[in-house]
Amino acid sequence: MELFIIFISAAIVNNFVLAYFLGICPFIGVSNKTSSAVSMGMATTFVMVITAIVSWLLYNLLLVPYKLEFLQIPSFILVIASLVQFVEMVIKKVSQPLYRALGIFLPLITTNCAILGLALFISMREYTFIQSIVFGVGAGAGFTLALTIMAGIREELELSDVPVSFRGAPITLIVAGILALAFMGFAGMI
Repeated sequence: MELFIIFISAAIVNNFVLAYFLGICPFIGVSNKTSSAVSMGMATTFVMVITAIVSWLLYNLLLVPYKLEFLQIPSFILVIASLVQFVEMVIKKVSQPLYRALGIFLPLITTNCAILGLALFISMREYTFIQSIVFGVGAGAGFTLALTIMAGIREELELSDVPVSFRGAPITLIVAGILALAFMGFAGMI
């Protein structure tokens, strides 16, 4: 039950994008099309899960035993940058169209503060190894959910009669605010 609560909390109640406002750049930038949003969400989820595993191991098996906790942030950044380079190479080899669709946003996963936030939350909350993995999967699922919902709404808005002054970024930010408010409704659940 505890693992389920960690998953639901990370995916919905404390959604990284809509509750903590982490990962806003890809949330706004890649949410034009549902297919791109899902692909970016899956790539970010993969990086989040691997980051959860590697950062937990690094923190608990190297940094804490040797009293090197002060190296936490630089070591997590190094791990994330390496993982993203690996994911970028894999996507480029496996799917050229996806690689082109994600464009500049794929390397930007490296600077996605949601991934660094995930690694820091794991050590701060003192999750076990399994809890860390579940937290990574939940955070990635929540990130994908937020991107997909936003992309679906933005696709519908392209077909809607939106006033000229609200087209583009203004309506996108208004929708993002409304989504954040909607997700805040889950705050009392867990």
